[in-house]
Order: sequence, then C-alpha cells, then structure tokens
Amino acid sequence: FATQTLHGSDDVLSSIRTMAVRGAPLIGVAGAYGLALAMREDASDSHLTAAHERLNAARPTAVNLRWALDRMRAALAPLPLAQRARAAWLEAARIADEDVALNQSIGRHAADLLRARHTHLKRTLQLLTHCNTGWLATVDYGTALSGIYQAHDARVPLHVWVDETRPRNQGLLTAWELAAHGVPHTLIVDSAGGHLMQRGDVDLVLVGADRVSARGDVANKIGTYMKALAARDNGLPFYVAVPSPTIDWSLRDEMNVPIEERGVDEVRQVAGIAADGAVASVRIVDQSTAVANPAFDITPARLVTGIITERGIAAPADLAALFPESRRAT
Repeated sequence: FATQTLHGSDDVLSSIRTMAVRGAPLIGVAGAYGLALAMREDASDSHLTAAHERLNAARPTAVNLRWALDRMRAALAPLPLAQRARAAWLEAARIADEDVALNQSIGRHAADLLRARHTHLKRTLQLLTHCNTGWLATVDYGTALSGIYQAHDARVPLHVWVDETRPRNQGLLTAWELAAHGVPHTLIVDSAGGHLMQRGDVDLVLVGADRVSARGDVANKIGTYMKALAARDNGLPFYVAVPSPTIDWSLRDEMNVPIEERGVDEVRQVAGIAADGAVASVRIVDQSTAVANPAFDITPARLVTGIITERGIAAPADLAALFPESRRAT
C-alpha cells in the first residue's frame, strides 16, 4: 500500500469522492479534518459554510460525514476567527479519538456475542461478512471486524466467509486485514453466500452500516440486503455493528435516504496486479454497455436480528432504549 499526505481541504474532498478514504466512520473523521484544514486556509463564516457544504456532498449516503461536519460547524461558528483554526484541529482530533473508543466497545459486545454463540454450538464458529468494516474503514479496530478480532484474540475458534463485494472489491481489504491478524477466512464471490447458508456452512452474518434509521433499517454496501434475505430464509441471525454516529435519529419512519450512484467504469473495468508487479486496469465489457452502479441498498429492520453499538446490543425496535437522549433528536 501507499501512504498519501492530504495538504488541504480539496485533497480531503477528493480522497473521499474517489474512495481513497472510505468506510462510514473514517469518512466522518476525514471530513472533520477536511474542515479543520479549510479553517487554516480561511476561517471566515462564508468559507466555513462553503467547506461544510462541499465536504458534505462528497458521499451522500454515509451519515457519519454529515454528523462530523455538523459537530465541527457547531463548535466553530461561535468562536472568533482567530481561534477557529486551532479549535478545529482539536475538535477533529477528539472525533478521531472517540471513534477508536467506540469501536473498542463495539468489539467487546460483538465478541461476547460470538463467544456465546460458539459456546452454544460447541464447534468452530462460521461467520459471513460483507464489504470492509475493519481498521481500514475506521480510525482503528473497526466495527464488525473489531468483534471478530477480539473474539479471535480470546481464542474463540472461528472462520470468516468474506464476500468480495463487487464492484470495488472491498472484501479484498477484509481478507488482507484478517490475514494480517491471523484470522482464518475464505474469500467468496458475492452470490455464493446464500448457497453456503443453505448448506449449513454459516452460523451468523455480521456486517457494518453506513446509516441506520431510528427504527433499525440499515443502509449498507450494495449486496447487504440479499445477505439478510438469505439469512432470514435459512433461520440465521443477522447482526449489524455500528457506532452511534451512524444512527440517524431523524429517520423515524421510512428509510428515505439518497443512494449514491457511482461511476460506470467501476463496473466496466477491473484492476489488479500484473505479472510485472504493476497495477493494471482492464475493460471487461464493451464500452457501449449500459451500466447501473448503486453503491448501497436498504435492509429493512424486520430482517435484522440485532444492532451492536458501543452501549450494547438491541433488537431494532429497542434501539432507542440504549440511547434515551435520542428522543430529543429531530
């Protein structure tokens, strides 16, 4: 991998749009630092508003970005201009540190769940996950993968089926993370999950999310809904691991959120490492072929067994009980 330095708010905006930075929690933190960089460039009210709007539009589905930017603006707007640059950097750092703590707590609750499931089954636990929900998608630890890491470290025997997650193939990031941590895993194509569930090779599905409504509907990487349907048809638990900033308490009824439509070349082309070690991209379909590329889908709460947060695990209908302050949200 390569390390890239982002020097200004435009760099942050580009990194979010191109998915060099991706994963709902990490997008939020990156947005916060993007606004901090914007305050170094120009601390005026007009620039604060403009930077907030530009960054917020970069990825419309993941609510963490809007949450972090709104928090930054609320902290900075009352301050004199001379204080904004330093205050913005400190607030962004707090958001980053909080993400790490939230993910550690999510991991503890998820690991307890996996340990209990293993104790009940008395054999190696077979998990299926989708997309990437590890430390590459957060500041550290991850959401769903945080629980897998902590369970593995506690010597809970487990194996993870990893969806490749077309078209961006974020499952390959998950496979890379799991390999680095020594977690047994197998990479599968996206359409294989239902077959594995029918065959009895999956005990539990564990995913993350980009936005969760107050009633427990889940917006996540495209393909999540199909996994939830297959899990329900095969009587398997389907859990979603999220930090509280991913919960959109303003969505109390229908999950009416913008679904990002990404570029057609993500589907028409595929990238990989050539024989000489260079990264190469090849076209896999004629350029005239029409392409639809929605990045997310909606899994209704009725298909979700439980939502794992930093405060514990709740059925969708009981989610608000973990966050009584949510009653004040609009």
